Amino acid sequence: MDSEALVQLALEARSCSQKELAAHLGVSPTQISKWKKGEHMSFEMEAKLKSVAKIGAMDPRFVVWSGSLDAAKKWDRLIHLLADYAKEAEETGYNTYPLEDDMGLLSWHTFHTLRQMGVQLPKEFPKELEFEPDIESHSDDLWEAIDQNPHASLIYSIFKSLNDVYGFYAAYVSELVYDGELDVFGDVGGEIDSCLLELAAAKLEEEPAIAPNFAQFRRETMRNYEKWLNVVKTAAFRAGVPLRAELLDMVYQPAGMLGHKAEAESLGFNKGRLHPDVYMNELLEGMRVIHQVLPAILKKLGIENEFKLDVSDLRLDS
Repeated sequence: MDSEALVQLALEARSCSQKELAAHLGVSPTQISKWKKGEHMSFEMEAKLKSVAKIGAMDPRFVVWSGSLDAAKKWDRLIHLLADYAKEAEETGYNTYPLEDDMGLLSWHTFHTLRQMGVQLPKEFPKELEFEPDIESHSDDLWEAIDQNPHASLIYSIFKSLNDVYGFYAAYVSELVYDGELDVFGDVGGEIDSCLLELAAAKLEEEPAIAPNFAQFRRETMRNYEKWLNVVKTAAFRAGVPLRAELLDMVYQPAGMLGHKAEAESLGFNKGRLHPDVYMNELLEGMRVIHQVLPAILKKLGIENEFKLDVSDLRLDS
């Protein structure tokens, strides 16, 4: 929770000074200043300030980024509509849970991702994107407006990319992240799970014209996921847990390819298939067994000093 944003919204809602807000809350003006600098705020005081600011369950940072409470409500409704549209387009066989927004963070997370990409939101909510709760009668007009608006179309593209990224994550990665024996959640699992929207945005095929920081954002996001997934791979290797896919595909493969791999997994096409890393590990283990057993057999037969390996017999051209 951003205490600075919450204090700002409360001051604007009451049109009062810090001293007056402090008196209303029963705290010192100094405490208000501390909150504005980011000091932790209790849940009780957070609830009081949300009541004063009249923002309900909305994240205060999202409201500030939107420009006003009214604009925040409109953006929130549009974001959830786009999430619903994206969910209907999901083809991986895995439900994209982040788009269901059970934690109520989707709108904040969407704007947070856009800001990392350098996107500047319009000062006022676009009038052409306003719609009534029942949009059945003019959905075509709304779709046209969404397609033509750079911010709305970008958000929808990110959500569609999230379908593919999350599908691969659900198929191959999440079970490792939450595997108590691997014990990686506290180290990197939380980041892998919570930053999927950023990874989905970084997978966009074309650099958005309204995102001047996109190239840097993409590099940083990919670098983070490469580091995090290598931690998971190392933990799985040490624990002898087989991988059913190359986890780093999540970094290097385009979103569409991740979606195809997730769909194949959900349909059972990959059943019984081992990832090359696992297959190679089995070969190495088999070779180690031979190296240990063969000398014992030669010694048992009493020919350990007579046996000489002619490597030329192993060549295909011999």
